[in-house]
Amino acid sequence: MSNRVLITDGHFRKALAAVRSLGEKNIDVTVGETTRIATALFSKYATKKLIYPSPTLFPEKFLDAIERELLSTKYDLLIPMEEETQLLIAKNRKRFSCYTALIFPDYYVLKKASDKEEILKLADTLGIPYPKSFAIKNKKDLEDGAKVIGFPAVLKPTVGIGAAGVKYVEDFEELLTSFYENSSRWDRFLLQEMLPHQGEGYGVSLLFDKNSNPVASFVHKRLREYPITGGPSTLRESVYAPKILEMGITVLKALNWYGVAMVEFKKDIRDNTLKLIEVNPRFWGSLQLAILSGVDFPYLLFLMAKNQLRYHVHKYKAGVRCRWLLPGDILHFIKNPKRFQLKPSFFSFFDKTTGYDILSLKDPLPVLARLITPITFLYDTNMKQLLKRR
Repeated sequence: MSNRVLITDGHFRKALAAVRSLGEKNIDVTVGETTRIATALFSKYATKKLIYPSPTLFPEKFLDAIERELLSTKYDLLIPMEEETQLLIAKNRKRFSCYTALIFPDYYVLKKASDKEEILKLADTLGIPYPKSFAIKNKKDLEDGAKVIGFPAVLKPTVGIGAAGVKYVEDFEELLTSFYENSSRWDRFLLQEMLPHQGEGYGVSLLFDKNSNPVASFVHKRLREYPITGGPSTLRESVYAPKILEMGITVLKALNWYGVAMVEFKKDIRDNTLKLIEVNPRFWGSLQLAILSGVDFPYLLFLMAKNQLRYHVHKYKAGVRCRWLLPGDILHFIKNPKRFQLKPSFFSFFDKTTGYDILSLKDPLPVLARLITPITFLYDTNMKQLLKRR
């Protein structure tokens, strides 16, 4: 019997990383998305393409499509890559767990992990530092929060994806404008102090078993990001950082975690303290770096689903770099006023220690999909919604 995995959200580079990881090990991978023009669907390792209704616009139709696929074909594992799809499936766990393995926590744990305010409350109980923060629900909160936090500051939705809705504000007028621009989409925000940009950002990636014990771990340091004021990393490097790793493990164990997640920290250069930023309760955009460094999270997840995971992975190559060139690092280069002083240089395209999220000589077609994806934003309602949410 063939080994098969169903992966959703094929538009994203993390989905491509998982498809390539599993496909290279002769595992059949079905990739799902709302459109046929999606990065991971163009991979030679995508043995089957599943086009389904938008999980955001038509959640019930999306769930029906996933169930039909699971009924028609035996799958060892279902990996929802984005929060919307993961939460939908988690909320309907009983409906799907009879068909395949679902390696992530229950719905309420996922909701808590997705909520930045809840995570900071948890950090408080654990004694883990975080940026000075103030919960915002209305204009009165804005006034009180501004007095507590001061400026410059960051206004962000308590539940959001990536840099969506995140605003950097220099004064109360900007804060007020940003709040009203986004209040129709989100009802709760955090106002946080702006940590100095020079502080290094770290990601702690982990895989936990059913007993909430870490079976795989990985730490990376951000070198560049887009937007340059704070967003997904466009260049990052694997590092060993035992203290940061232990903090990440502490947060996820307190949540009784199961499956994969990444915990983000940033160093505050004012007091040299590492501060918790957020938890990503799913696979993360920089997944390819972990795989290149020797921690193959998608394959480890597959082995766990098959009850064949016989080893733990906590050692990996440090000093490996991975780059999100299209379009991330290109946009960073365009927007960074010090673009020609970047270290490492933007033009270091053939550095042997640096891999790429999308570019691959062995699997070149996803680059084409990424280049023509903007066309879908012109005619595809689902993709227009995706662009708006992002």
